[in-house]
Amino acid sequence: HVAVLVLEIWKLKIMPRRKQKQSGVSKQTKHRRQRTSGNQEKDQSSICSKSYDSASDDDNNADECTLMAEDLNLAMWDLCQCDPKKCSGRKLVRLGLVRSIPISQPFPGIVLSPMGQQSVSYEDRDIVLSKGIAVIDCSWARLDDTPFGKMKGRHLRLLPYLVAANPINYGRPCKLSCVEAFAATLILTGLRDIAEQLLYRFKWGHSFLSLNRFENNLRL
Repeated sequence: HVAVLVLEIWKLKIMPRRKQKQSGVSKQTKHRRQRTSGNQEKDQSSICSKSYDSASDDDNNADECTLMAEDLNLAMWDLCQCDPKKCSGRKLVRLGLVRSIPISQPFPGIVLSPMGQQSVSYEDRDIVLSKGIAVIDCSWARLDDTPFGKMKGRHLRLLPYLVAANPINYGRPCKLSCVEAFAATLILTGLRDIAEQLLYRFKWGHSFLSLNRFENNLRL
């Protein structure tokens, strides 16, 4: 009888304490799970937010990123005064990035010519995108023989003071090659990516950017 009495007392006093401890542990576990799931939801929402922001940035820059040199109307009047093996303009024509046009054919876009009265600026961007750029491929040693008046266009432009990086006139001011003239115009009108597409077809192309401080867009 004494043993039965002790057992009954143990059930009444000890068992409720164990149940309370177990229920306390289960409550703590449940609380931890709720905190973990809450943090996961926050992390997931932040990831979604970042993804949305990056997607928005990509949409804003989509036109700029997908635009290629082939999409622009790049032309050249070739006066056959240069060495074909060293002429950057003819190389661009062979690559299909520039087209050669007759001297008598006028050009609707930006025309880089000493006959121009104003320099290329960012305001010419829309003209470049819609109508293109044309250069005159001639020898710097034969400027007097070049009929600049015959190569006409509605938007004649000059380039600012720039230093050449091409192997023939390296370090000389203003004596740019055709690809340098194209690149300078593109950079000044905010189309640097396309300028690099042209310059990087030449081993020395990156030098044009560094010589003229275009690497950090300082001049722009």
